[in-house]
Order: sequence, then C-alpha cells, then structure tokens
Amino acid sequence: MAGSQTNWGVLLDLSGPGPKHEQLARALRRAIRGLDDGVSVPPSRQLAADLGCSRWVVTQAYAQLVAEGYLDGRAGSATRVRRVGDAVTAKPPARPAPPRYDLAPGLPDLRHFPRQRWADAVRGVLATVPHTDFGLPDRDGHPRLRKTLAGYLRRVRGAETDDVVICGGVTDGVTRVCRALQANGVTRLAVEDPGWTRLRRAAAATGMAIDPVPVDDEGVDVGRIPRGTRAVLVTPAHQFPTGSVLSPRRRADLLAWAREVDGLILEDDYDAEFRYDRRPVGTVQGTDPGRVALFGSVSKTLSPALGLGWVSLPPQWTLPGHAPPVVDQLALAGFVDSGGYDRHLRAARLRYRARRDRLVEALGPGRLSGVAAGLHLLLHLDRDAAEVTKRARAKGVKVADLDDYREAPGEPALVLGYGNLADNAVGAAVRLLREAAG
Repeated sequence: MAGSQTNWGVLLDLSGPGPKHEQLARALRRAIRGLDDGVSVPPSRQLAADLGCSRWVVTQAYAQLVAEGYLDGRAGSATRVRRVGDAVTAKPPARPAPPRYDLAPGLPDLRHFPRQRWADAVRGVLATVPHTDFGLPDRDGHPRLRKTLAGYLRRVRGAETDDVVICGGVTDGVTRVCRALQANGVTRLAVEDPGWTRLRRAAAATGMAIDPVPVDDEGVDVGRIPRGTRAVLVTPAHQFPTGSVLSPRRRADLLAWAREVDGLILEDDYDAEFRYDRRPVGTVQGTDPGRVALFGSVSKTLSPALGLGWVSLPPQWTLPGHAPPVVDQLALAGFVDSGGYDRHLRAARLRYRARRDRLVEALGPGRLSGVAAGLHLLLHLDRDAAEVTKRARAKGVKVADLDDYREAPGEPALVLGYGNLADNAVGAAVRLLREAAG
C-alpha cells in the first residue's frame, strides 16, 4: 500500500490520554505496523491539513517515531516506514494457498448458491416485516419459521412434529442438546465410529463423555452401545462417512434401546435430501417422536455461511441458547413457503447426480462405496491413505483420509467430496489423484 494511496485522515484515530502529538504517535504506530518496509508517510504539512491540527503536532510525532525506529527520516527524502525486527512489521502467518481442486467432504456447490432469490427473500422481509419483529427475538426462533419448517419436515421427511427450535446449525443444535442432557443427569453420549469429527468434538467440549460405537453396512451397531449410556448420536439416512443406511432391523433395535434405558436418540438427518437410487428413507423420529431429537440445517443444501438449522425435540425437553438473526430466519421461511427451496433442491439433485456419475466414471474400476447418496463417496486403497492425502495436497488436490473420522486406524480409504467440485474439474482432479496414489 503506497502512502499516497492511504487516506491517513480517516485511518488515524486521535484519542486517548496525553497531548495531541502523543495521540498521533500512538495512532501512527498502530497504522504503520500493517505497512511494508519503505512505504512513505504523508509530508507533515499535508497530514496536518488532513487532521486539522498544527504542523508542529505532526513533526513532533514523526520525530518520536524516527527515534523509536518506526520511521526513517532523511533530509531531502520522504519519511518512510522502517522495518525494525518483527515487533514493527509483524504480520499474521500467511494462510496456506487454497487447493486447486477441493474434494474434501462437507460443502455444497457454493457456485450455485441462489444469490438473487435469497436477496429477493431478504428484501421481502425488510419490506414487509412488522416493526415489532425487530425487538428482542424469541429464544427458540421466530414462530413463522418454526411453523414453516415443521410443515416441511412432515411433508418431505416424514417427521412427526408440530414445532421445531431454530438454531445456528447442527453443531449448535447438538451442543445445546448436550447441555440440556447434562442438566438432566445424562453425561455420556454414544457416537458412530467413524463419524463426523466436528460433532464429536462439540459434544465433548460441553463435558459429555464420548463412547464410540462401530458402524457397519447396516449402520450403527446398537448392541455395542455401552451400558450406562442414555444418549446416542446417529446419521441414519446417510451415515457419515461410510454412506450406509440404518437398516430396518437396526432402527427397531435403536428405538427399543432408547425405550429400555429411558434414553434420547440424536438423529442428524445428514444428506437426506440427496439420494439418487431411490426416494430418501424417512426419519427415525417419525416412528417415535418422544424418543428422538431430529436435527437438520441448510449447510449442505444452501450454504454453511447462513448458520441456520433446526431441532425437533420431544415435548419434555427445552434448550438453552439463542436463535440466529430474525431477518435470516424470515428469509428462509419465505424461501421455503414460496417453493423456491424445493425448486433449488430439485435442480441440485440433478446436478449432484450428474457430477457423481462423472466422478465414478473418471475413477474407473475400483473399490468405491457410499455412492448412492450424499455429496461424497469412499475410495478404498491398497496403500497408506495418509501418504496419498499428503501427496495429493502437494499436487493441489485436497482429499480427506478416512482415519480422520475414526478412533483407530483401519482399512485405508479416502473420503472424496464432490459437492463443491466444478464439473469441468473432475477429470483433472482425478488424474492428479491417480498420480498421487500411484
């Protein structure tokens, strides 16, 4: 940033104790720490005019900073920023360059976020919402969105609910439920292994003891939930990351377990909207809403940046915490009520299915699993997955090691997300991945 291009009159905050020249010296120290070595600061006469102070104030401040080594003042030359070790020009560590091809799981296609329709929804809220809605928000969420989502979940997911609590996403919802569980004396949570690491860590951060439970082709192995555990977190519609669906037998076992131990099932309805071989399976919550807390969000359907999710709870449970901003809640309600959300999902399903097919074809004959639904699949390997992941990253391809999501190392495999991968990048990304795995 050149000194002549900086609006120093706006940049500098002359406040705090002491005479004006000391205030200016403090403001200049803060400002020039973010500038490169050799950048010029304004002539004293110009800066004095910009700040509306005397030139003496500026020359005194400059002299002080020259003495301290922050500035280099030479006769006949502009006064410039001077690097004095790391204390003056320290910069935050540089972020690693983003990968050229991102095949990590967890993101939808951000290129296709419905910007215009979402903007229309927000404008509609601001134009029509009564002024009373700008007051203190309802802790459980705006009544309109709660009613809208309850109807949506009944219609689309087979849920049995008349009410939902609005939260900041599934992670926020699970965190709040874990706190409610502990307030009711439940201190252990069983989780799928492998499973979504972020949720496991969020639950553990509340103080819950975590009990990993193995997953196989039928989903979580209910018979291996430890004795004394009265809550379990599952992804029945599309297990992350294996892609298995909780079998009818295991569903019955899970509900029987919850009744026997007077427990609570935390059902993360993960990737339920994206099934390609048949209609999505209904929720476990729809079978016994008194034993299941159902979680969902728009993180995989619209964007995680919106921070909008929901929990449908058994009636005896209440949650601590607060709902997201009201304008965003009402924008989502309008988007769903108008049919825009359904249209967006129909288009997304077609796009993801075509991309999935292209990725499977590019990978060719191999050991793939979890391809029937969701936004990721598993590629099983005959060599160390951690090494392949490292080599792929060096080639600009980001992939995830299945071991990152399980308690102990197992059969080597990669978790390949294709949600946010551009269609025209599939071939090149797979070619580089093959080189890394070769």
